Amino acid sequence: MSFAQVHTRSVIGLVAPAVTVEVHISQGLPALTIVGLPETSVRESKDRVRSAIINSGFDFPNRRITINLAPADLPKDGSRLDLPIAIGILSASGQIDASVLDDFEFVGELALNGDLRGVTGVLSVACAIKSSRTLFVPKSNADEALQAMDAIVLGADNLTQVCRHLNAVCGMGSADDKLAPTPKPTKKALPVYALDLADVKGQHHARRALEICATGGHSMLFKGSPGSGKTLMASRLPSILPPLSDDEALEVASIYSVAGVAYQFGVRPFRSCHHTMSAVALSGGGSRPKPGEISLSHHGVLFLDELPEFDRKTLEVMRQPLEAKEIVISRANSQVAYPANFQLVGAMNPCPCGYHGDPSGRCSCKPEQIKRYQDKLSGPLLDRIDLHVHVPALPIDDLQNAPQGESSAVVRHRVITARQIAIDRQGKANSELLPSEIDRFIPLGVAQKQLLATAQTRLNLSARSYHRVLKVARTISDLAGEEQVGVSHLAEALSYR
Repeated sequence: MSFAQVHTRSVIGLVAPAVTVEVHISQGLPALTIVGLPETSVRESKDRVRSAIINSGFDFPNRRITINLAPADLPKDGSRLDLPIAIGILSASGQIDASVLDDFEFVGELALNGDLRGVTGVLSVACAIKSSRTLFVPKSNADEALQAMDAIVLGADNLTQVCRHLNAVCGMGSADDKLAPTPKPTKKALPVYALDLADVKGQHHARRALEICATGGHSMLFKGSPGSGKTLMASRLPSILPPLSDDEALEVASIYSVAGVAYQFGVRPFRSCHHTMSAVALSGGGSRPKPGEISLSHHGVLFLDELPEFDRKTLEVMRQPLEAKEIVISRANSQVAYPANFQLVGAMNPCPCGYHGDPSGRCSCKPEQIKRYQDKLSGPLLDRIDLHVHVPALPIDDLQNAPQGESSAVVRHRVITARQIAIDRQGKANSELLPSEIDRFIPLGVAQKQLLATAQTRLNLSARSYHRVLKVARTISDLAGEEQVGVSHLAEALSYR
């Protein structure tokens, strides 16, 4: 009888808890049993592992093999356990020296010929182990794992390379068989965005609102007739946002790694969704909960065009994440929390035909049609949107003769300066202030309180709307470089309600 232990990781949400693959080979009829709450993809690994071991030139033990995935009460899924299971079998059968395994962790899927294939969630694993052990991954995942700068990563093409390296480490093989650690990437320059705010001509009011939105991390709704530039401006919001910090970029990259979606490290996400999407696609879920669009927009922008065309139940999913900055997905056998600190930008027409209030007078919608169309958006959802901006259609003469607007680089410089003022004052963006922090960081004088009292009566502001007006006013004062929120700042903030 023989026994071996191999270190690996499972992935639950963005967390990668430690898993130990325990392999026990004993006398008896040939059989391979996997225990420890394996799901279907893990149970099927025994066939992939057997074929990979044989086709890599190793002997597969013709005895009873029991594989325990500890801890036994943690569900295991995905194909990332193929490589550690294979290493455990080879170690327990004496084909690899078990004494070196404590210094390594293994993640990877095996093809039938022994090649290593990429898996999802590698970045979460690399963040979890840091520099405590060396991480073996498929070569296609090596660059992703190195985004966790403390990790020591070895990328391999196949099972044979992994085994030769392990044997070389313990002196059983040639030193030439050792794999060199994947070099750490050099620090990259700031991302370059293809779209620039200079493309937007005129629309000074909407551009101002976009700058406020970027500075404070606020949500925003554009309302205007077709072709007025709502989508044009929304798609350029990422180009004026402050660059991601290293920790923020790592969080975003981890989400995309778990979701199995390509991502350019360091770039602010911009997710534009079609109105036919389901609530699960927006919030995340499935039998094995995966991140949805609101999590893929973390530290970025979620753009919903033609907002009233979305199913009302789908939109209502966003109410809780807009407040809590995370989404909790509960299933019968698990509960996963994904971060969802995103900026919601919506765009809508004022009526079904799109031209209600247009100076041309071509709207043919009846009042009940307009009301029914606008009532597709619930009051509680609209209450959570900080800036409501009317975008008028520009005459052709203005489009032809208007000068080019300020570039994204110029606006981004102002945004970064004002955002840093907020960070130095309170350690977070203004949109993230808690109700308990508002009185501390947004003190008001007598004139400001009188203005808000009048506005609350006339506009029927809820307590939530009241707090959001204060946060927007705080952002406007930061852009002006003023320490106190003045009456003019509050008046502009109220104009966006």
